[in-house]
Amino acid sequence: MSDSGPDGGYYWCLRHQRVESGADLCAAKYRLGPYASKADAEQALQRVSERNEEWDAENARWTGEQG
Repeated sequence: MSDSGPDGGYYWCLRHQRVESGADLCAAKYRLGPYASKADAEQALQRVSERNEEWDAENARWTGEQG
């Protein structure tokens, strides 16, 4: 997959807090993605938060911690 243009996907830029695509891309270390749509990229931080909560809960179950 190419890193440029809508065919290369949409990215959430952690540095600028916006969706980027095409030639308007920050360095990879500042991006989440690629996502298939602009709407998916706009939800990137919410998805990261939800996944982190799921993984924390799974880790707690795995280690027998009560939370």
